[in-house]
Amino acid sequence: MEGNESLNSAMRESGLTQVELTDKVNTHLICAGHEGTVSDRTVRNWLTGKTRWPHPRQREALEAVFGCTAEELGFSPPARRRRPSTPAEDAVRRRNFLTAASGTTASVVVPFVGAPHRAGTSDVIRLRSGLDALMALDDTRGGHEGLEQAALAGAAEALEKQKLGAAQRVRLRLFSVAADYTATAAWSALDARQPDRAYALLGKALYLAGMGQDPMAELRVWNSYAMLAHQRGEHVAAVDSAQAAQSTSITKRDHLFASLAHARTAIGHSNLGDRQAAIRSLGYAQEALGKADPDQPRPSWIAFYGPAELTAMTAIVRDRIGDSAEVEAASHKALGTIPKQFRRNRALATTRLALAQLHQRDIDQACSTASSVFELMKGSPIPGRMRSLLGDFYRDLITLAPDATVAQEWGDRYRAEWRRA
Repeated sequence: MEGNESLNSAMRESGLTQVELTDKVNTHLICAGHEGTVSDRTVRNWLTGKTRWPHPRQREALEAVFGCTAEELGFSPPARRRRPSTPAEDAVRRRNFLTAASGTTASVVVPFVGAPHRAGTSDVIRLRSGLDALMALDDTRGGHEGLEQAALAGAAEALEKQKLGAAQRVRLRLFSVAADYTATAAWSALDARQPDRAYALLGKALYLAGMGQDPMAELRVWNSYAMLAHQRGEHVAAVDSAQAAQSTSITKRDHLFASLAHARTAIGHSNLGDRQAAIRSLGYAQEALGKADPDQPRPSWIAFYGPAELTAMTAIVRDRIGDSAEVEAASHKALGTIPKQFRRNRALATTRLALAQLHQRDIDQACSTASSVFELMKGSPIPGRMRSLLGDFYRDLITLAPDATVAQEWGDRYRAEWRRA
């Protein structure tokens, strides 16, 4: 039996594994109102040539995934085919997706009427969709208790689903989803400056990532461990955690993840005062980012990272090794490119810019820039990590210009916003 080399080549060019192709085809099927019935075995049959002409719905989904015809993917219709029948679809077997009104919890699937529910690919897709909604909320508002609780609820549901007699591949994906939800809860606690809770949740997330055999989730957890270690002033541990992120297998397959791990390592070195190591790691991060494919499918949590975020992280490194002028330039560049939907990240970069201006003794401009952070976050409480950074600004301000009128006015505004937050 001859294998399907055309499909195999298309998968290699797209960077898709058999599992990832299964998920993508099922996603298209479900979005079109059909059941996601494609399995790993289905894909193997396509690749080995056992299935030479997939079902029409599967062909349409494959064509959508790869952007070419089924024939171009190496499939060929049988010489004589019966005209396909078109029976009316059984409405009882349709899947109905309902989105929660708050936008902070996962959507719900209505199970088959009269049949015991068995976890499947559609459950994985639905839960990941809910995770995407939580990440969008984090991008706008930052970490807070509601986000953390919604993420923990998503993790609990994923773990319940994996007990329902699912196939092994589905169980692994459900563990992976639970790891991402738990890592999201941990991140929310970290952003809210709740280090003890964040630490406990990161331990659970790392365990679940291992159970799901998910190196992307593992890297995410180590990245958060590095940030948490910085919050605690444990800068050696921060470097160690960032280097653990570098060692995950996903960094060998996707340069974007490698870039993030090197950038996080650079911040760790800068906190230790190791200028040479920090600049070297920044160089590695920039080199890896230049090799990354921006169109490669990735989980929603990594959407924040790209050239703009690396520039913002460069500003942090430059600030900590004493290059204030370069900090200001990098911060301006980052703010010019960070997408508007990442409101929390824009506010953090703005605070970094204000600090750089302050350290150059441009007091009036620094206070004006720092005040704009309150406008950026208007309508939402300021998350703990940002409050801490604004506190750093205020302490430096009263140290450098304790008697300046503009500094006193900014202090009044800061205290008023602090009470409101």
